[in-house]
Amino acid sequence: MTTTDTDIETQTLRLEENIAKLDELNHRLIAVLKTKKTTDPALSGPGHDLAIKTTAAYWQEAIQNPSKLIEHQIAYWGKTLTHFIEAQSTILNNGNEAAETDTKFDKRFSNPLWYSHPFFKFIKQQYLHNAEAVQTAIESVDGLETTEKKRLEYFAKQIVDMMAPTNFLATNPDALEQAVQTQGQSLIDGLENLIADLEANDGELVVRLADEQAFELGRNIATTPGKVVFRNHMFELIQYSPSTKTTHEIPLVVFPPWINKFYILDLTAQNSMIKWLVDQGFTVFVVSWINPDASYKDVSLEDYIEHGYLQAFETVRAATGQQKVNTVGYCIGGTTLALTLALLKQRGQRLVNSATFFTTLTDFSDQGEFLPFLQNDFVDGIEQAVDAKGILESYIMARTFSFLRSNDLIYTPAIKSYMMGKAPPAFDLLYWNGDGANLPGKMAVQYLRGLCQRNEFAEGGFELFGQKLQLQNVDVPLCAIACETDHIANWKDSYRGLQQMGSRSKTFILAESGHIAGIVNPPSKNKYGYFLHSDLKKTPENWHVDAKHHAGSWWPEWAEWLKKRSGKQRDALVPGSENLPVICDAPGLYVTQKAKV
Repeated sequence: MTTTDTDIETQTLRLEENIAKLDELNHRLIAVLKTKKTTDPALSGPGHDLAIKTTAAYWQEAIQNPSKLIEHQIAYWGKTLTHFIEAQSTILNNGNEAAETDTKFDKRFSNPLWYSHPFFKFIKQQYLHNAEAVQTAIESVDGLETTEKKRLEYFAKQIVDMMAPTNFLATNPDALEQAVQTQGQSLIDGLENLIADLEANDGELVVRLADEQAFELGRNIATTPGKVVFRNHMFELIQYSPSTKTTHEIPLVVFPPWINKFYILDLTAQNSMIKWLVDQGFTVFVVSWINPDASYKDVSLEDYIEHGYLQAFETVRAATGQQKVNTVGYCIGGTTLALTLALLKQRGQRLVNSATFFTTLTDFSDQGEFLPFLQNDFVDGIEQAVDAKGILESYIMARTFSFLRSNDLIYTPAIKSYMMGKAPPAFDLLYWNGDGANLPGKMAVQYLRGLCQRNEFAEGGFELFGQKLQLQNVDVPLCAIACETDHIANWKDSYRGLQQMGSRSKTFILAESGHIAGIVNPPSKNKYGYFLHSDLKKTPENWHVDAKHHAGSWWPEWAEWLKKRSGKQRDALVPGSENLPVICDAPGLYVTQKAKV
C-alpha cells in the first residue's frame, strides 16, 4: 500500500489546522497563568544560606586541595570529548555502532531511539555524564554540616532530574513520534490537559494523576455499606453494616490521617480493608475528618484529640455498650493516637483495650527523606503561609510528597499528559492520591515544630492540655505495622518509636512495599509478604536479619492478634439507634469536600 498525494495533502492540512489551534490554546494558557496565586518563595526552595555555605565550602576545598578539583574537571572533560568523538564516528559510519553495554537501565530512556539514533544517543549520554559530574562535585564538598550536605544532595538531584532530556519536547523521541503519528493532535490534547489542570487549581500546576471522571464516591469507590451516625465540626463517624450474624463484642475504631481521605482503606471492594474487617466479624467504625478551610485557622492538635479521638471513643462506647474499644491510627492519625493514649494514661482513663499503628512515626530523631523540608527556612515559610491563609493548603503538601519521587509522580505523568496528550489512567489509588485535604494552620505548626523538628514526644515530653506527654506513657497492648520501602515513615523509625512505648505487649510487623501498597495489601491478591519477630530489643537492622519472612498479606496475622483482644461474640449491631440515629449513608458528606480555601 502506498501513500497517495491526497493522503499527504490531508495529513498536511490537518497538521496546519492543529498548529493554528495551538495559537488559540496559547491565549487560554496566558489567561489562566494570570490567575496564579502568589506563593511564598520559601515554600519552593531552600534559603539563600545553603547556596552561600555551599559555594564557600566548594571554593575553600578548591584552594586547599586544587588537585581534587582539577582531577574531577579533567575526568568530566575527557568523558565529554570522548563522547563527542564517538558521536562523530557514528554519524560518519551512517549510525552503525555497537550497542551500549555499560549504561544502567533507566526507564526514562526505554525508547530504542535513545540507543540507535545518533542525536538522541548523544543527548542521553551527555546528560548522564553531566548528572555524574554534578554528583561528583557535590560529594567532593567538605566543610558542610551533615544536614546541609544532605539538603544539598537532595536539591542537586532535583535539578538534575528536572533537566532530563525526556522533559523537553525537542529531545523526547516518544513525544515527537506521537506528534508525527497524530499530525500534531497529541500536542493539542496535551496543551488542553495542561490548561485544564491549571484552571482546576487557580493557575497552580498540579499534575492530574488519575481520571477523575472514572470514579464516584459511593458508586464504584468507598462502597462498603454503612451509615454516618455522628457528626461534629471535626469529623463524621461511620458505622459499617455487619456482614456476619455475630461480631466480636469490642468494637474497632479507625483513625485515618486527615492529610488525606479515609477511603484509602475502602477503595474498590477487592482491595477494601474496611470490607475485609467487616467480613471477619468485627464491628467497624471509621472517622472521616473534615476538610478544613480558613475558618479552622486556630484548630490545634488538642482539638483533634478532644473533639476527634476522645469524642469518637465516647460515641462508640455509647453505641455498643462497651467500656473499651480497640483502635487503629494510620500515619499522622497514628501519631496523634499515640498522643491520645499518653494523655489517657495521665488522666487515669482506661478507654482503649488495644491500639494498632499503621506506618506511624512517634520518634522523629531521624527525619529521613523529609529532612530537606523540615529545616527552619521551609518551616518558617509554612508558618508565614498559614498565618496569612489560616491553613496549609493541600497542594503544598502534595507537591512536597511528589518531589520525593519526582520522576514517578511529576515528570513521567506530565510527559504523558502534556507532551503526548494521553488521558490520565482510571486508577483508584492515584485518584485517592489526588484527593487531598488542607491542614489547620495552628495544628500544622504544632506538628512541624514540636514533633518533627524538636522530637519532643520522644525526648522530654510534648506539651498538650497543660501536661507533658511522653512515649513511655503509651502502655496498652500494641501492634505496629511498618512498610519496608516506605519513603514517608521509615520503618526503622517506626520500630524505634514502638521500642520506647511503655506497653508490656508489643508486636511489630514489617510489610513489604511502601507507605500505601504495603498497607493496602489484601490476601486475595497474594502480592506482598511480611516479616515477623518477637524480640523487639534488637536494633532495627538485627531484627530484620533475624525476622522470619511470611508469604502473602499481613492482614490475617493482624486479624488473629486483634481477635484475641476483641472479646466474645455477640449479635451483630445494625448502625443507628435511638440515642445515635442515622444521619446519612456512608461514605458521608465530609469525604466529598474538595480542598478549596
